[in-house]
Amino acid sequence: MSKRLVKTSDKKLLGVASGLAEHFDVDPTFVRVGFVALFFICVVAGLVGYVALFLLIPSPVALN
Repeated sequence: MSKRLVKTSDKKLLGVASGLAEHFDVDPTFVRVGFVALFFICVVAGLVGYVALFLLIPSPVALN
């Protein structure tokens, strides 16, 4: 069975980075550092990307 991409309860801000990390089997710190790097490279892309993922990725409660 394939894994579903969902936000997790192990969250620092909104659960997006930890959800992506869980889905791709990487450490959540790497994903968070990637978001911070993207934010410093282009603030708009970092914010818009994070907010878009927050809105698009379902929470695990919504799937039940």
